[in-house]
Parts: sequence; structure tokens; C-alpha cells
Amino acid sequence: MATKGVGMANKGPSFGLSRQVQDKIDSKYDPDLEQILVEWISRQCGSGVGRPEAGKAGFQAWLKDGCVLGELINSLSAGDKPVKKIQSSSMAFKQMEQISQFLTAAENYGVTKTDMFQTVDLWEAKDLAAVQRTLSALGSLAVTKDEGTYNGDPNWFFKKAQENKRDFSDDQLKAGKNVIGLQMGSNKGASQEGMSYGRPRQIL
Repeated sequence: MATKGVGMANKGPSFGLSRQVQDKIDSKYDPDLEQILVEWISRQCGSGVGRPEAGKAGFQAWLKDGCVLGELINSLSAGDKPVKKIQSSSMAFKQMEQISQFLTAAENYGVTKTDMFQTVDLWEAKDLAAVQRTLSALGSLAVTKDEGTYNGDPNWFFKKAQENKRDFSDDQLKAGKNVIGLQMGSNKGASQEGMSYGRPRQIL
């Protein structure tokens, strides 16, 4: 029995303000970034994941069941695989569960909550730009960590800033307490010379 595209609820097309909001979200989707992400995921996971049709709908359909995402996060992990069981399913809740497992694993890998998409952003194609943002953040982290698991051109993603911790000795810290920061102001060169406040008081 062939199944048609499974939707969440009986949600028709949006109109008015809802339509304007959705159009604005859709306009943030970057076709050039899509090409980079597809190329990276294909290299990272191997030929088994295939390639999507060009365009937003193809990109969403490719990632929607969570299998490709599971393979991606597993390929970045040197030790234990964060997503234990990856299997294709036509059941909506299974697909969403796999997307959710990817999101949890990506957060554990180091992607910040502000860079994460929500399951419905991908599954219902609500905000595919957010999906791109999460995958870009994941790519940047993989390049930055440089653990030997990244397969792709390092120039595709920005390298994240690294922590630069400094250790000061007690003597250095004590010496720093004696310095008056410039933001506190300075009284050097200040005097009341040449200042007048009107006529002096007349004493009769």
C-alpha cells in the first residue's frame, strides 16, 4: 500500500499575516548554503546517503526522516556513536524521534541551543533556514575541533573562536590592583588656577 506524504494536522495554506511571516522565514533560506551542506554531508557520510533534488523541497525530503542526520552526527564521533539505531520509517513519530535524537547528539557535540532548529522546522518545513543554521554550526564545530573526523573543505565553514585562558601569578594580580583604570577618570593636570566665580563678596 503506497502512502502519501504524511502531514501533522489538517493545516491548509496560510493567509494574511501568517502568510507574510512564513514568506519572511522562507526568504532566509540560502540556496548556495544548501549546495555546500549537501556536498559536505555527502562526503561526510559516504554515497549511502545519496543526494537530494535541488531546492528547498528536495533538501527537506532528504533530511525529513532523520536518517541522514543520524549518519552525519555519528560520522563526526570518534568513539561511541551518539545515535544508536538509525532506520528508515514512514511513521511520523519515528521520523520525528530520529530528528530529536540528532538534535540531542548535536547539542552534546557542542552546538549551542540558539543555533538549534526545532523538530517541526524540518519535519513540517516551517523554517528550513534554521535547519541550515544548525548544520552550519555543526560544520563549524567539526572544523574547529579538528579531531580528524571532518571530511570536506575546511573553508566551507567558519572556525569558531577558541578559549584563550590566561594564568596570572599572585604577584601579577596584586600589582594589577594598584593600577587605576582609565575609565575611572584622571585628576592629573587639574587645578583651580584661572577659575573665577564672579565678583568677590564685599565686606563692609
